[in-house]
This record gives sequence, structure tokens and C-alpha cells, in this order.
Amino acid sequence: MKYIDLFSGAGGFSLGFKSENFELSFAVEKSPMASQTFYHNFISNVIDNEDFYNQHLSLDLKEQLHNKLYVGEIGNLLTPSLKSFIKQKYSDVDLIIGGPPCQGFSMAGKRDPNDIRNLLPLQFLEFVSLINPKVVIMENVVGINQCFLNGDCDEAPLTQIKKILENNFNEREGNSYIVQKLELNALHYCVPQNRKRIFLIAIRADIAQDKNITVTDDIWKSEFYFKENSIVDLAPVPICSNNNFFNINDAISDLFNNKNSKNELFLNKINSNFSNNIINESFSIKNNNQRNHSEKVTNRYRLYHIFFKYNISKKIFNIASKYNKNKDKQLLNEIYNLIKDIKYPLYDNEDKLIANSSDELCTLILELATLKHSQRVLDISKPSPTVLSIPDDVIHPLYPRTLTVREQARFQSFPDNFEFKSKETTGGKARKFEVPQYTQVGNAVPPLLAKAIASHLKSIIFD
Repeated sequence: MKYIDLFSGAGGFSLGFKSENFELSFAVEKSPMASQTFYHNFISNVIDNEDFYNQHLSLDLKEQLHNKLYVGEIGNLLTPSLKSFIKQKYSDVDLIIGGPPCQGFSMAGKRDPNDIRNLLPLQFLEFVSLINPKVVIMENVVGINQCFLNGDCDEAPLTQIKKILENNFNEREGNSYIVQKLELNALHYCVPQNRKRIFLIAIRADIAQDKNITVTDDIWKSEFYFKENSIVDLAPVPICSNNNFFNINDAISDLFNNKNSKNELFLNKINSNFSNNIINESFSIKNNNQRNHSEKVTNRYRLYHIFFKYNISKKIFNIASKYNKNKDKQLLNEIYNLIKDIKYPLYDNEDKLIANSSDELCTLILELATLKHSQRVLDISKPSPTVLSIPDDVIHPLYPRTLTVREQARFQSFPDNFEFKSKETTGGKARKFEVPQYTQVGNAVPPLLAKAIASHLKSIIFD
């Protein structure tokens, strides 16, 4: 069972498929940073950045493919001569998987129909027509199933991609696919995170007919399984219901010396399923460096924990910022009204004294005022919200800091011996082209979800 991983990122998708004994033919990733992580975990250990550049990136394109990882634009592989080479050399590939960059489709972005990133799924499809695999899987954000906001398209991008697989390939290559649209929440597959993503799974028509596999026109959602007890042929059966999930405490409690039975169960699930598919033999926990915050930021995070405990709106800082600007006493009264139920003396989660009175607390709030109120404290008893590429908007449930790379990786279900390479984070204009560790984690397909898909497809197609 051979596969190609396009837009592979750090390798979450690949890790799930390798755990089900699928063999990687090659992967393609544009970012040298994310590629370094993929190479280090699946191909050969990387000592440092220079080591990776000398060992791999100095090779020519065909040599990189031979080493099972090409670092560069996917379009570079679609020249006439290389298409002929790939078609001949990789004709035995059974499956193509990938998650084309989603910024152009994301509901959080500008969703510009002229965004060059919206062409990348079409290059993905060109690879499909070249290889003609038995199975195709494309992952993307939920926004790919909605039309652009400015109304410049008649159909959602996902619908257009589905039609190409169903019709255009038949006209050009003599092969067509049947296509199932899925919306899968990683939470339902034992990932401690509320993360909904679109998966388009296509089966070559002759294989589908031979295996008696059918699809539906409508999108199937994993939540349907618990609400309607419904399932479709190509959907992996959900394992964890909304009342039986892993939460933040289950995922990371051992990292702050509070190990429990569900934490042990979760760690066993991620480490026993995936560790043997990684070439890194060290089982020490990597990527768990705590971020260094200024004293002002740390104290602000302490107050966020207080606000969370007393169910006080985070916008209290916004109100304080406005008061600092115009000294409107009505705004000051709003602050006092919001904190009226707090008991004193007031301590934080680490027994540090915060304030002895409402006047002291109000003064501290005014000192730490900020117009930004997107940051939130994580609820330790709930699953993580969707892990994003920028770590600054979520605060540790117990400590006045943001999360480590490893804590985020736990929420994504990566095993502890999967080591993320390159620098931890970046900022400013560099965010447009750099893919540091936090971004690698946030962009990944959760390995446990990928494994569930791989296991299901193996049972109905490859067994």
C-alpha cells in the first residue's frame, strides 16, 4: 500500500497512514522548516539546520524524490519531462493524500478568489490525473465548502474539486472517481481537541464497483453518527462521543505532575500507536520549553485566570484602556461592578497574592489594560479549542503563560518522540513565509484522525 503525501507539512497525515503500514513513496513540502521536521522524523535524524541543508537540500530534484522528500513548490514537479518520469516511476502508488494550504479558503482569511494559493488544489488534482491512484484524500478547512464572500464564484471550491474528480478525469484519462464529502471533528476520534475539518475521499470508479462502495451527494458529518446513528461507506466510525472525550487535563496533566488514569490512557494511545513509526529512538519529551514573558504580560495572564475563575468578561481590560484614555468615571464604575463578587485577599493559582481589596485590584487592572481581548484561558476540563498556528491567544489553564509546543502537540495527538525542528516561533512579516514549530503543529492533520481514516480505508479497499 504505497502513498504520496503532497503539502505534507510536518507529517501528521503521514504518521497516521504509516501507523497502518502504508509505505511512503515520497512527500512534497514547500517550507524548509516544516520539511526539516518531516525529514528528521521519517527519513534521517537532523542534528541542526546546517546538517539538513547540507544533506538533503543540496541534492537535485530527482535525488530528493529518491530520498522520499522533495522540498519546493509542487508546480516544479509538473514540467513535461518530470511528469513523464513520475508517471513511469510511481505508477504503483495506491493513494495520494494531502492538505493544500488553506489560507485562501479559510473563513478567517480574506478568501480572495484570485489568491494564488487557491490554485494549489488544482495542482494536487493534476498529480492525481498523472498517477491515477486507487484512492485520493484531500483535507482542508471548513470554509472550502462555502463560496467566496464577494460572490465571484457560482460554486464552493469543494464542489468544483469534486466535479473535476467525477467528470474531467473521465474525459481526459478514461478514469473517474466517486467522491464522498466528509466533515470530521477530531474530537470524535480520540483527539483532545474540537477541530472540524473537511475531508474529500475519492475512490476510483472501477475499485468502488469491485468493492461495492457507494457515496452520498450531501456532506456527511461525524456528529451525525451520534445524533442520527448514520454512517456512510467511506467514513471512519467515530469512537468518542461528545460525552466521552479526552480533555486538556487528560492530554497534559503529567507535564505538571498530576498524572491520572485517563492521562495514562491517552499517552498510551499516542505513544504506542505512533512511536515505532518514527526513526527518533529517544523517548524523552522534546519541544517543551516554556515561553519567556515580560513581567507585565505574566501579571496580565494572572488576571486572566482570575477573570476566568469569577466568570468576568475579558473585555474588562478594554474598558480599562478606554478609562485610561478619557477618565470617564462611568467606565470606572463598570470595572468596579464587574469585580464586585471577588473575595479578598485574592490569590492566583500559584498562591501569589494579587490584591487585598477591590481598590488594589482595580488599580492593577488599569495598569495592565490592553485593547486586545482575544486571549483566553483554557478550561482544563474541556477539550482544547482548535489548535492554531499562532500560540499567543490561548493561556495555560493553570499557569500564567502560553502553551509550549509539546502541549499543543499533545492536543494534536502527536507522540512524545516526534520532534519538531527549526525555530519555535516567528513574528511580523516573517509569518507570511516562515513555518516555525508552533505553525507546524497548528497546520497538521491530527495523527489519530489520520490513523482512523487509514485504518478504515485499509479494511474496505486494501484487505
